[in-house]
Amino acid sequence: MHTDQPRKIKKAILPVAGFGTRFLPATKAQPKEMLPVVDKPVVQYLVEEAVASGIEEIIFVTGRGKRAIEDHFDVSYELEDTLVEKNKHDLLETVQKISGLARFSYVRQPVPLGDGHALLQAAHLVDDDESVLVIFGDCIYDSVVPASRQLIEAYEKYQAPIIGLSEVAPEDVSKFGVIGGEQLDERDWKVTHMIEKPQPEEAPSRAVAVGKYIITREVFETLSSMNQGKSGEIRLADAFDLMLAKQRPMYGRMLEGEWLDTGDKFNFLRATIHLGLKHPEIGEKLRGYLKGLPL
Repeated sequence: MHTDQPRKIKKAILPVAGFGTRFLPATKAQPKEMLPVVDKPVVQYLVEEAVASGIEEIIFVTGRGKRAIEDHFDVSYELEDTLVEKNKHDLLETVQKISGLARFSYVRQPVPLGDGHALLQAAHLVDDDESVLVIFGDCIYDSVVPASRQLIEAYEKYQAPIIGLSEVAPEDVSKFGVIGGEQLDERDWKVTHMIEKPQPEEAPSRAVAVGKYIITREVFETLSSMNQGKSGEIRLADAFDLMLAKQRPMYGRMLEGEWLDTGDKFNFLRATIHLGLKHPEIGEKLRGYLKGLPL
């Protein structure tokens, strides 16, 4: 282990430039990251998780038609005035808290050339000796310790890139990037290789990447040295492959908590029910309704 402490991780990059085609027509005019789970857009859960983990600056990588995200995290004077007039002070507080969560900046990814290309658009906002948290837009975690905090703790231990992991059923590995390597303990892996969407019999493990990472300067350097990878895009997974081929250290941390993937319709509904049942306002009502359904 190193003795010199690395810089604390204070920045998070949230790539939100995708089209959300799985949710059309809902996403025709609004970003999928703004779809509400109960009463908050998906992206707000992610920002709150990052802030609860010690993050102070959020960098969004946006694309066309993503203004709603910028507006959501901005101050809304008209709305706040209306809430004051109507004496809705609890709602006013809820709304005002959003813009004060962190410092927000926005960079554009003009053409969708892959998730690694999206990260490169934000590279100039990250110092040379700084590692950053990366959260993709459909990975909510319901956990006691925020998922991002779990990753930051792993980074503080290993001082190398960290991949957030979850264990899935054997029949589900073909939907994800699966890691192979040496399991160090119940939570941590030393990663030696990754396979994108393998058949169950080819999968090196059942540990899959969930869309949360800590990346180092070396990851940015690898991305910027790449021409469009295998798929005509610059992808984070390809950068990891290149680094692993050079035997660069990389670790995975199995995240504790409930993984609520909001990337497809079924899981989006599942996340809504899961968080709805915990919601102080509607939890009991929803529980009663579900119990009474003739299934």
